[in-house]
Amino acid sequence: MTFAVYTLGCKVNAYESEFITHLFNSRGYKKVDYNDNADIYIINTCTVTNTSDNKSKKIINHTRRNNPNAIIIVCGCFTQYKKGDISNKSSVDIILGNKDKSKIVNILEEYLKQRKFISKIYDLKNQEFEDMEIEKFETHTRAFVKIQDGCNNFCSYCIIPYVRGNVRSKKIEKVIDEVKKLVKNGHKEIVLTGIHTGNYGKDLGYNLTTLLKELRKINGLKRIRISSIEITELTDEFLGELENNSLIVDHMHIPLQSGNDKILKLMNRKYNTEYFYNKIEQIRKIRPNISITTDVIVGFPNETLEDFNNTLEFIKKINFSKIHVFPYSKREGTKAASMENQVDDKEKKYRVKELINLSNFLEEKYYNKFLNKEVEVLVERKIDNMYVGHTSNYLEVMIESDEDLINKLIKVKIDEIKGNKCFVKNISLKV
Repeated sequence: MTFAVYTLGCKVNAYESEFITHLFNSRGYKKVDYNDNADIYIINTCTVTNTSDNKSKKIINHTRRNNPNAIIIVCGCFTQYKKGDISNKSSVDIILGNKDKSKIVNILEEYLKQRKFISKIYDLKNQEFEDMEIEKFETHTRAFVKIQDGCNNFCSYCIIPYVRGNVRSKKIEKVIDEVKKLVKNGHKEIVLTGIHTGNYGKDLGYNLTTLLKELRKINGLKRIRISSIEITELTDEFLGELENNSLIVDHMHIPLQSGNDKILKLMNRKYNTEYFYNKIEQIRKIRPNISITTDVIVGFPNETLEDFNNTLEFIKKINFSKIHVFPYSKREGTKAASMENQVDDKEKKYRVKELINLSNFLEEKYYNKFLNKEVEVLVERKIDNMYVGHTSNYLEVMIESDEDLINKLIKVKIDEIKGNKCFVKNISLKV
């Protein structure tokens, strides 16, 4: 039988979908492209915003409409949020939440025996980490490693702790073993990912820095990237490792969410702007050219135009290299959903546009610092006649070459910058 996988949402979902793909392949199923005709479709959903919900519903309905006789399995955050009660169950044969993805083939084969609708949604409080392992990513040069699941922060706007459950971590020896296998199979860069990655190990008696110290001992590993980390998790111990561990890349994604203390408190964030600024200053003393990107929510309940302008000024002060901008999305079941003074959609759109314009300016400014500079690029893919890769600080670099450069680390000089892309015409500098 053939199968296809469609993934919405975050890097954790991407990892889990890759694992599901390997699981099906190992059991004799054949993967096809989602746009081809498949016997089985697996849709791994997202629910972080209303837009995510709508995308999830749209792809479910679209898949059934175009494939009336296929088996459709829907899993992930959207189904967990809806507790399996999705609007059109006739579109779906199997519903899973955020547990038992590692058993998905067994569940499918249970369905094939009786052809009866299956729904498995669990309470995710006090669950253990669901182990998954990937030895090689077929379509990516960099490899993701899911080290952690769940979140205990309960920010007032966020549904994720309710759909991902408590913080739980993969045992350190299993992470190290997985990374060793990935490196042995040719991966030079790994991305540590989780729902709350910086909280790794707290349920097991150690922390993320403990893991980083062990990973730097692995022969052949060239880069360690952390998908996202909270400012409050940048402890003195972590910053010491950042200084001493050359494998940690020159890029950190640190969510800000707001540059206004009143709004941060309403969001139930665990810091204020002064704390955030001082930590960024500490990082830049260690890594002066580091790229620091962030997430910001605009139009949060009670955010006035003055509050928003405070955020703009604070972002300029921090000098981020890129901002991921999100209009506040009301999620039923969170504290923010019942707050007064909700901001209207028109005002949100205005603020989103303003912040995106600022992000574009800051990104271009950061990129231009590296014009005519030597950088090291991990080449990931080829598009037409250009090789594409990323530097340690996540500059996207386009390289002209007649040689096969895929999965090679090369040193090059950036000849030209257009928007958020760097171009290289001479690759005489090599590693």
